[in-house]
Amino acid sequence: MKILILGAGGREHTFAYKLAQSPNCSQLFVAPGNAGTAEIAKNIDLKVTDFGAIKAFVLKEKIEMLVVGPEDPLVEGITDFFTEDEALSKVKVIGPSKRGALLEGSKERAKEFMAMHKIPTAAYESFTEASLDAGKNFLETLKPPYVLKADGLAGGKGVLILNDLEEAKQELENMLAEKKFGAASAKVVIEEFLDGIELSVFVLTDGKNYKIMPTAKDYKRIGEGDTGLNTGGMGAISPVPFVDDELMQKIEERIVKPTVNGLQKENIDYKGFIFIGLIKVDNEPYVIEYNVRMGDPETEVVLPRITSDLVEVFDKLSEGKLNEATLEVDERTATTVMLVSGGYPEAYEKSKEITGFDKVEDSIVFHAGTKNEAGKIVTSGGRVIAVTSFGKDYKEALKKSYQNVEKLHFDKMYYRKDLGFDLS
Repeated sequence: MKILILGAGGREHTFAYKLAQSPNCSQLFVAPGNAGTAEIAKNIDLKVTDFGAIKAFVLKEKIEMLVVGPEDPLVEGITDFFTEDEALSKVKVIGPSKRGALLEGSKERAKEFMAMHKIPTAAYESFTEASLDAGKNFLETLKPPYVLKADGLAGGKGVLILNDLEEAKQELENMLAEKKFGAASAKVVIEEFLDGIELSVFVLTDGKNYKIMPTAKDYKRIGEGDTGLNTGGMGAISPVPFVDDELMQKIEERIVKPTVNGLQKENIDYKGFIFIGLIKVDNEPYVIEYNVRMGDPETEVVLPRITSDLVEVFDKLSEGKLNEATLEVDERTATTVMLVSGGYPEAYEKSKEITGFDKVEDSIVFHAGTKNEAGKIVTSGGRVIAVTSFGKDYKEALKKSYQNVEKLHFDKMYYRKDLGFDLS
């Protein structure tokens, strides 16, 4: 099977790494890819939202499967574009329809879906610029901290958690009236703050059958001790040590099943991943958000633990026969440490040469923001490299990742040295 992966980050390099292992994959392309994907697949210079150019390439190369990495093309309707085009309709697309992708594309829609299908989540209200004063009044009814979420896609940066009421009112105004996050914050969801510990559960579904994938926990803040600005993710651990059978059963019964049943009841075409961001409050799970694709850097710890042939699994998924697929998981713990550019998530410099790849032992290096420039691998993004390792527990796996991180170098390289600090 000839396969095309859309995307350019660590998530897409991990997908390429897994799919390339399958005897069912005859040729693998990544668009646009990075320096890491170039080593195991052929990079194609295409924008992930340029559906016309993607169509031309798919037809020219006779691509049989399209794996969509990031959320933007899903929210813009790439799955529907393929389904509704006679020339493309036979291509197996791994990713939900535009209606399914609204679960991530609109925070308000996700909250309404949870309310409709009785899925536990924080209380909320949504506001626009026209109801700004009502939003400020609603903030006064809540206890701090105050949670403000841009309704649309904001690259993982559209959520603010603030302790001061006046600051929260000012930021609400910045989001709605001053367009702090552009069109993404034309509507803002304000919700009650839930105090607990976060985790992620990944579900693969064909819209009726589902498979629960390994759990993971990522670390979003730039600073140690979970301080500073939100990032796309500074590292991850899988499985989550505090998730026992009892909690997992609650998650499946109260959240996973009602979510998949909700998709069925609403007749939503959904063949892909559901990433459920959860918070555990007194051993009770609540949904913080849905994403409609795999997370990054969670993919770098979840997919390496799956020992089944991923092409076979995706094939069954696209046929609506996910119940016939087997999903086998490595029992060991996987951890990944993200190396980022100095200054990230704010302004940072690019084109810094990365060295030390040849010295890494017993870890997997996934490229996120890299490119090949005149034969040298250089930085091209904020999050640059993820170093994934296995161990009998997260401490052993992290030790291995950190040992190998020290062998890699680029100017102003930064990483968090305290991953897992909240698990012991």
